[in-house]
Amino acid sequence: MKKNLILSALILVLFSFCSPNKKDDRGYIVKTGDEAPNFTIKYIDGKTVQLNELKGKTVMLQFTASWCGVCRKEMPFIESDIWQKHRNNENFALIGIDLKEDVEKIEAFVASTGISYPVTLDEDGKIFELYADKDAGVTRNVLINKEGKIVFLTRLYEEEEFENLKQHIEKLLE
Repeated sequence: MKKNLILSALILVLFSFCSPNKKDDRGYIVKTGDEAPNFTIKYIDGKTVQLNELKGKTVMLQFTASWCGVCRKEMPFIESDIWQKHRNNENFALIGIDLKEDVEKIEAFVASTGISYPVTLDEDGKIFELYADKDAGVTRNVLINKEGKIVFLTRLYEEEEFENLKQHIEKLLE
């Protein structure tokens, strides 16, 4: 009986380490080196795009929401330091992904922040849940290389981490 209990406990521990959706200490369920999970994103104008269609480009996903104060703090820097610098580069795509809000809310959010990069809809949070635990905080960026692999992840807005994100983008676009 004791052997079975110990064996069961060991299996449970090993399974928890092998679970594909195990979150890290920042709430991510993906990690650098992983293939970026594919999804179909809907833009405010109704256009849809699958992430896999963007292979061959450096892609930055920015998970955000209108109620997120840290997002509002970070977005002007994404606009000025990343979007304005690379917006005309055909090898770069930046996609803001708004968590669980409707078009009207997103349009007001975009207007209030003064950003010009595209912000898209994740109405049910299913795209967010491909990358992070559903209860994790929303302020996060995922950088994907032209092969579709995740190369850098950020959480919250920290100047040093944001500088590293910008450097990664520069290297990928060389």
